[in-house]
Amino acid sequence: MMTLDDLRRLDPKSIGSWPALPKLGILLLAFIGIIVGSYFLDWQGQLESIDASLKKEQTLRTTFIDKKKQAIDLDAYRKQLADIEKSFGTLLKQLPSKSEMEALLTDINQAGLGRGLQFELFKPAANETLSEFYAELPISIKVTGSYHDMGAFASDISKLSRIVLLNDVSLALSPKEGGLTMDAIAKTYRYLDEEEIAKAKKTAKDKAGKAAAAKK
Repeated sequence: MMTLDDLRRLDPKSIGSWPALPKLGILLLAFIGIIVGSYFLDWQGQLESIDASLKKEQTLRTTFIDKKKQAIDLDAYRKQLADIEKSFGTLLKQLPSKSEMEALLTDINQAGLGRGLQFELFKPAANETLSEFYAELPISIKVTGSYHDMGAFASDISKLSRIVLLNDVSLALSPKEGGLTMDAIAKTYRYLDEEEIAKAKKTAKDKAGKAAAAKK
């Protein structure tokens, strides 16, 4: 077995004449040095590139699966969209256009008169409240009659082909014997035409711009 002194006496210039064990140690160190150098000079970049490629492959695989699932569900989505459009069309038909509002107001008035009620007030608001796709028109009404007739009037209102809602209803005894007075706000709605929708969106955009400017 070689001692430390034996190793110190070895001549680096004549490695070929060294014993087998020191030669093997030098060869092992050289091999390790080559591996370490290769890793930092070349293999590290390749390994990082492979890792990035694997991550990209996983992302593409996930995207493919999602797209495939969407393609499979496309018919279901189309049917759902068609059902929504159909439902929206049905609801839209319950809202009168601007030209039909006068006829609707007449229907509300006739519903009260048909039940024997007397109108002391029937006053549509001067201005409508505009939303994105529809306008709301409050109508202040005051009618007198019997409790039964007022109940029938409210029922007739709910059965109109157009949407009319009675709000803020209050009942009081009428000066007439056995009669009641009802004050209420009847709200009806109509859909906006394309020009009105564009105008409403512009107004909303201008308000948002002014609010943002005020915050600054």
